[in-house]
Amino acid sequence: MARTARLFVVSGPAGVGKGTLVARLRQLRPDLGLTVSATTRSPRPGEKDGVAYHFMTDEEFTAHVQAGDFLEWAQVHDHRYGTLRSEVDRCLQQGHSVVLEIDVQGARNVRRIYPDAVLVFIEPPSWELLVERLRGRGTESEESLRIRLADAKHELELAPSYDVRIVNDNLEQATNELAQAFDKYESYGGTTHNGNH
Repeated sequence: MARTARLFVVSGPAGVGKGTLVARLRQLRPDLGLTVSATTRSPRPGEKDGVAYHFMTDEEFTAHVQAGDFLEWAQVHDHRYGTLRSEVDRCLQQGHSVVLEIDVQGARNVRRIYPDAVLVFIEPPSWELLVERLRGRGTESEESLRIRLADAKHELELAPSYDVRIVNDNLEQATNELAQAFDKYESYGGTTHNGNH
C-alpha cells in the first residue's frame, strides 16, 4: 500500500523516554527523513555544516527567527537550536515521513504551520514513576527538579489534545505502538484532532 509522507511530532515530559523511543523507531524505519537542526554553537571537530547541524552566527539565527523560517527553536544553555521549515519540506517532498521530538509548546506551533501534522504524546505509566525517574537521574538540583515536575504536570494536562497517546511502560511495546501509529497515519491518512486528513 502506498504510504503518504507525514510529519509526526513526538512530545512528552522530561524523563519519559521520548529520545529512546524515537531512536528505536528510527532503527525499525530507516526510511524516515532526517532533518538537520540549526544551531548557534560552534562546530566540534569532525562536524560538517549541513550534516551535523546548520551552523549559524547569532545574527543569522535571529534573522531566520524574524523571517519565520523556524518551526520551533529554543535556547539551550548558551546556544540556540531550531528546526527549519525548509528541512521538513525537503524530506516530505522526497516522500519521507519526518519525526520531530519537541516540547508541547513547539508541537502546538508545528500544528499551526502544518495542520495535518500528527501529534504523538508519550506518557509515563504513573506520576510517581516519572518523579522517581527524574530523581534517579541524579543530575537535577531540588530547585531544577521542582521546575521540571511543574512543567511535566502542565504537559500531561495537554495530552488529550494529541492525536496519539502512548504509555511508555514497556519499551518494546511502546516502540511497537509508535510504529503502528506511523503506519496507520501514513497508510490510511488517519484524521488528526484538527479534523484534517
